[in-house]
Amino acid sequence: MVKLNTDLIARASIKTRKQKDESLALYLKKLTHLYFSEKNIDQIDDLSQCRNLSVLYLYDNHISRIQNLGFAANLTHLYLQNNNIVRIENLNQLRKLSKLYLGGNEISVIEGLDKLDSLKELHVDNQKLPVGERLLFDPRTLASLSTCLQVLNVSGNCLDDINELRILRDIMQFLASDNKLKDMKGVAAVIKSWRNLWRLELTGNPICHKAKYRDRIIVLNECLAVLDGKEINDTEKKFLLSWKEAKEAKKRQKLEDVERHRVSDIYVEDRGNQNGKELPPVHPPNGSRWNRNPNSIYVMPAMVGQRSKFDAILAKSASLPPSANRPKENPLAVTRRSYTDLDRPPKSQARPPQHSTIMDNSPINLPSREPDADMVNHIIPAS
Repeated sequence: MVKLNTDLIARASIKTRKQKDESLALYLKKLTHLYFSEKNIDQIDDLSQCRNLSVLYLYDNHISRIQNLGFAANLTHLYLQNNNIVRIENLNQLRKLSKLYLGGNEISVIEGLDKLDSLKELHVDNQKLPVGERLLFDPRTLASLSTCLQVLNVSGNCLDDINELRILRDIMQFLASDNKLKDMKGVAAVIKSWRNLWRLELTGNPICHKAKYRDRIIVLNECLAVLDGKEINDTEKKFLLSWKEAKEAKKRQKLEDVERHRVSDIYVEDRGNQNGKELPPVHPPNGSRWNRNPNSIYVMPAMVGQRSKFDAILAKSASLPPSANRPKENPLAVTRRSYTDLDRPPKSQARPPQHSTIMDNSPINLPSREPDADMVNHIIPAS
């Protein structure tokens, strides 16, 4: 077993301390970077004398537990990838930690990061998970990281859904290669929600085999600059954004046409249902004076302001005598000619005489026999 402690640091730094003529205590106090990668270390021991430590390299070892780091209040970078760590713990005191590398361990749940409100990068890629399981995220940890995390690496963790990661609204780089993402709509919803995303890695997912995968991903986010390791140039982005806008406009037009036809069909159907039937009665508005007398005439709102004309018409019609009292016209009376305003002669001119059909220039041939008594003094009326 190899423990990381002050004795191990002293043996590794003896040459450097001799050159600077420093004591071990002074050297540990001034120490800011500590490099102990690939040293077969399996345990982190007491390092409390290294109070100014800011960067700690412990990757490619055999460490199974994170411990004894509470002293490092100034630690900003911690490299623990490719160890045997099973659980994320004992990091709440590292309030200045901004980069945490935990890839290649045996972590199944991302947790224990609730107090790290300065964490900018989290790398938990390629965990050694049991067969059939996927990497899980503690909702409390995601909520705490939602206001600070900018880089998230979850590649190679059998993820089939990333919807729970939408809460990380400040994400700028998202690396999720070699997972099981295949739902384009689900991935698209998350990518749209990340307004600051400029780098996206999705290679090795089933979604990459979708038709026009790259084009469909690029148009989801205007800030996206790198997709699957390939830069997106401005010409490509402008062309695809124009294509997206034209496609959406065509879709909106199609929906409008469908809605217009639907409304037209409903109108035709209603007209067909009312064919041969009486229109529904028009009821006076609630609370109006027409409701008090059921025999009163209801004036529709369109006639408001025309009531005086309507009353004048009613008065005129009421002043006329009923048709039963009017004298019957004599069918034998001579019809008088009426003139319009255009052909009426002026008053200075004499009116043309009224002629009956008997006043004709042609001679009248009377019968030779005696006329009947009824025909005496009888005048033929004009036609």
